[in-house]
Amino acid sequence: MTSPIAPAPFTEIWRGSLLESQHLGHAVICNGKGEVVRVWGNPEQVIYPRSSCKMVQALPLLTSGAAARYGLTREQLALACASHNGARIHIDRVSNWLEQLDLGEGDLRCGPQKPRDSEVLHSLIKHDDSPCQIHNNCSGKHAGFLTLSQHLGAGSEYVEIDHPVQQACQEAFEEATGETSPTYGIDGCSAPNFACTITGLARAMGWFASAHTRNGRADDAAVQLREAMALHPELVAGEGRACTALMRDMGGKVSVKTGAEGVFVAILPEQELGIALKVVDGATRAAENAITTLLVSLGALDGNSPSAKSYMSAPITNWNGIHCGDMRPAAGLQF
Repeated sequence: MTSPIAPAPFTEIWRGSLLESQHLGHAVICNGKGEVVRVWGNPEQVIYPRSSCKMVQALPLLTSGAAARYGLTREQLALACASHNGARIHIDRVSNWLEQLDLGEGDLRCGPQKPRDSEVLHSLIKHDDSPCQIHNNCSGKHAGFLTLSQHLGAGSEYVEIDHPVQQACQEAFEEATGETSPTYGIDGCSAPNFACTITGLARAMGWFASAHTRNGRADDAAVQLREAMALHPELVAGEGRACTALMRDMGGKVSVKTGAEGVFVAILPEQELGIALKVVDGATRAAENAITTLLVSLGALDGNSPSAKSYMSAPITNWNGIHCGDMRPAAGLQF
């Protein structure tokens, strides 16, 4: 019997002279042909990509003709791939998108969520208002689902597994990953989240990276989505978020996306490479540290950029502002 492949050291937390904590994970880099270029841990580990695969879920929005029919902008495509803060730039655009469809907040199925944006949150508290579904970090993705559903003439319960929208998402997901998904789970926004291996997720990102315009409807869709993300990083996440900071510092040349429970992906068109990683304990800080380290190692991100300094080799300070430790990438993660 073959022993399972152990996860690799990703991120170290040092306090004084001691290694206090360590995060482990799995990561794969694939090229545009779907070939594995580099591996850490177990490349065949099956995971839920969570929100890291939103650009894959958005593919049917374009390949179906729905985006063209409704004249969706790059900003709307970026929002379809977003896990946003619920700031004004996000909720105003989602509200306008729903109006464009002659729909409203009640047509969403993502559920209400407290906004991460402090200005909007304080305004809700001040006016004794409750968060609504538009504040949900996935409301842009769901506006995309509603657009596709309306285009297909399908029913209102678009998050159900047998709904044409989710059937289209599964087909796109399996085609991009090159795998038949073994199972699915229900995500935080109530939509199905299809499982795949780390390699499958990296393969999908490699395909996004190598896609070129005029090579077919799916390739065109991949190019449009990755460019929308890279050119509108503030819509994909928001201020204070790793996705936004990293894409800004890479000047629109690379698209990255986080997912819950320690998942992160990157699309590097100039190198035609895709990255997928999963931190075993689900720690966001380790996923941010690991993806930043890999981007710096590949030369896609300047190691002296603000985001690299924030997420790769970050000082740990206490409540008195005293520097008492550091978060560092494990030696084996750097190359």
